[in-house]
Amino acid sequence: MGSLPHPTTPAGRDGLAALLAHPERAVVGLDFDGTLAEIVPDPEQARAHPGAVPALAALAPHVASVAVVTGRPAGVAVRYGGFAGVPGLERLVVLGHYGAERWDAVTGTVQAAAPHPGVAAVRAELPGVLDRFGAWRGTWIEEKGRAVAVHTRRAEDPQAAFDALKGPLGDLAAHHGLVLEPGRMVLELRPPGMDKGVALEEYVRETGAGAVLYAGDDLGDLAAFAAVEKLRSDGTPGLLVCSGSTEVPELATRADLLVPGPSAVVTFLADLARTLR
Repeated sequence: MGSLPHPTTPAGRDGLAALLAHPERAVVGLDFDGTLAEIVPDPEQARAHPGAVPALAALAPHVASVAVVTGRPAGVAVRYGGFAGVPGLERLVVLGHYGAERWDAVTGTVQAAAPHPGVAAVRAELPGVLDRFGAWRGTWIEEKGRAVAVHTRRAEDPQAAFDALKGPLGDLAAHHGLVLEPGRMVLELRPPGMDKGVALEEYVRETGAGAVLYAGDDLGDLAAFAAVEKLRSDGTPGLLVCSGSTEVPELATRADLLVPGPSAVVTFLADLARTLR
């Protein structure tokens, strides 16, 4: 395995071995924020790590597919990632809005399901809810098209603001047929029935992959981890990578391999590409 780090679990070692033995049958799934891009106070300023695209372009030709699985709109992830028109990434797929949108590099187009009407209702009511709970100071609403998110990272006490809003926003989401997805100092209100696990599992089965690697950093990635664990139980080896975060110990305890953030993820992907060459 050369310079590659060693997974700490038997299942992880089996997953990596299967990927190395038959990379042409492997799907590499990656979260965007916190995995390929650093977490920043303003999500609109997030951009892929400078080494991410070169590492992916070196890796992608050796595997069946690279799929970026994100809660962001697919087009936004493509733009912030700089993924379009890159030699080597012709088969890249971005599954945006937890799979409700799909961008394929081969066509350069986004396919999307119809929007959920509850998102528009929540969008209209959310300012009033934040005002009633005195949560305007330091919070920030992110418009995500098919979802709406409230960030508390800029608040005077981010965790206290997060905890105070979790209940009211959960009630607001439920009232309009949505679900509340907690993340790293962010609460996202989005349609039910789709998550990163559903998106990843459907894509892996669609491609007929013989192995899968998934890397993530946040609570929303737990569903993708669970999907890989299910695929393992069905006979498809998998490797779970946590882009190290002390904010999400739930993910770290289920990972086969811990790497300390996006820079280390990029190094791992580049080393994997070199090993496969």
